[in-house]
Amino acid sequence: MTTPIEFLDKEVFTDIPGGERREVDLIAKVRFRDQDAFFLIHVENQANAQSNFPRRMFRYFARLHEKYDLPVYPVVLFSYDAPQRPEPRQYQVAFPDMAVLQFSYRVIQLNRLSWRSFVKQPNPVAAALMTKMKIAHRDRSKVKLECLRLLATLKLDPARSKMIGGFIDSYLNLTAEEMRQDEREFAKLAPEEKEANMELISSWEKRGMEYVVLRLLRQRLGDLPTEIEQRIDGLSPEQIDALTDTLFDIQSVDQVTAWLSRQSSQ
Repeated sequence: MTTPIEFLDKEVFTDIPGGERREVDLIAKVRFRDQDAFFLIHVENQANAQSNFPRRMFRYFARLHEKYDLPVYPVVLFSYDAPQRPEPRQYQVAFPDMAVLQFSYRVIQLNRLSWRSFVKQPNPVAAALMTKMKIAHRDRSKVKLECLRLLATLKLDPARSKMIGGFIDSYLNLTAEEMRQDEREFAKLAPEEKEANMELISSWEKRGMEYVVLRLLRQRLGDLPTEIEQRIDGLSPEQIDALTDTLFDIQSVDQVTAWLSRQSSQ
């Protein structure tokens, strides 16, 4: 029996008028419930407002429909902060005596959604996307704490926790005052929630330091062997700190290998 959901390779189209190559974000082949028939779900993430976007969505639809000869369910995720006006949901071609085309697509506009509607949903996607929803300035630290709380309760594997945690950190980068407020809110948590959140925070901080160390090493030494990057990824937070202290003394890949070998033998 065919798998109900099959993710397809991204399609690359050439925008004929502009000559630009464009790549659709996500395409999945999905089976209708209780039917031996399929359709496509096309999800497009739009990070900035564009006046010609509805026309582009229609072109994607037409080309996907022509290639796969399947119905296409189009969805757009608008993830920018501004403007907050409602985005168009259709593309039309009409004459005074006749409507030639009315193409519609589903719109998810994050900056018009309230984060409070999603905070109780046990969904890792909700934890990430809440950071791009409508958030009052006074609630920014609270939203970050709620994202952490939700992520901690989901008990995801380390890779997914790091990925979503990095998204939350990137899009909810708190000011000094907001961080103090975040600490006050954190102090109110139950002990088990504090422990779970601290594990996540420590993990994200370690990933951040790894990123800095690897970037500095690449700037100095060029591309690093995959084995070295993997060994650095396996270091403890204390070892990452120690490597940071020796960065400016390292002049070659062999020195990095030797340093890692000494850590393994300790």
